Amino acid sequence: MGVIRTTESLEAEAEEFREMLLRGTGTMPWKRSPAAVRRGSDGDEFGNDSRMVCVTSAVSFLGFAIVSRLFSRGYSVRLALENQEDLEKLRELQMFDEMEERVSTMIASFMDIESLCRAFDGCIGVFHTSSFIDPGGVSGYNKHMAELEARTAERVIEACVRTPSVRKCVFTSSLLACVWRQTSPLNQQLTRIIIDENCWSDEGLCREKKLWFALSKLMAEKAAWRAARGRNLKMVTVCPALLTGPGFRRRNSTASIAYLKGAQELFTDGMLATVDVNKAAQAHVCVYEAMGSGAACGRYLCFDHVIQRVEEVVELERQLGIPSRISLGTTDVGADHPSWFELSKGKLSRLMSSMRRCTYDNYVF
Repeated sequence: MGVIRTTESLEAEAEEFREMLLRGTGTMPWKRSPAAVRRGSDGDEFGNDSRMVCVTSAVSFLGFAIVSRLFSRGYSVRLALENQEDLEKLRELQMFDEMEERVSTMIASFMDIESLCRAFDGCIGVFHTSSFIDPGGVSGYNKHMAELEARTAERVIEACVRTPSVRKCVFTSSLLACVWRQTSPLNQQLTRIIIDENCWSDEGLCREKKLWFALSKLMAEKAAWRAARGRNLKMVTVCPALLTGPGFRRRNSTASIAYLKGAQELFTDGMLATVDVNKAAQAHVCVYEAMGSGAACGRYLCFDHVIQRVEEVVELERQLGIPSRISLGTTDVGADHPSWFELSKGKLSRLMSSMRRCTYDNYVF
């Protein structure tokens, strides 16, 4: 799983990763003082073992940002890599020489539960950021890949449940798992519809429109919730918008293009949103840290900007190198017609500002 990266791309990502780590704290974040040991949200004293977490696809665009955030918060991190090539290249670049006590790596096949269990063993938490990336842009992501991702989600959660050390899992879904829904003239006679964590995309609509990337996120997240229900595992899902940030065209272009299939309709409905990758990473770690006390549970929509002007769409197209893919024939949201939908990230905003206790989420499929 994951996009195939060239040597030059991986080297550039590694260098950016080093810079991100240094910017995070102003010092080498893996050099943690004894004062950094603190009491965990589950009531136990954090030692090295209880501060160990695993990040899948840790060399991906989002994975890099989450690992950086975790290091700045004093965690030890195991990088679950998808192939030997990634591991060997990172070793050649000597990325981990100075972090030897705070980082470990392991190859994990997402088709093999036992492989995942070995990768998760000894970790108290798992950040599952991995997904199948469309290698051919919009047309390359198909229904088969969507179904494969759902099966992978089940295996990841099953491995979390089977691994005695794992207590918590933060599962990366997508805003696309929430926003695609049938509309009717009746909708347009009512007040604006709020799209929040209680909303799910319509699977039939995604199939009808061949929105395979959206369908994969929807199916994978639902599969994860089914696999986790009634098991001894705390799980939350974060549903980020289109990931942006420095270098996102080079580092995340195939995922971005796959995300943007159907984007013209999302733009017209006021639901085309973006989030800086570092803010998305911050949200993942914030949610994880709030889970132990019950302050976080369920789903969280994660975005920091809703695109409403054609000029913004054109700039996004320019950055991704896909001119006129979305903007052709569009007008500013609200210019000629109102949007009947409104995205809400209130639940995440409240958590990140006050860590309010969550007791009301119950998802039924």
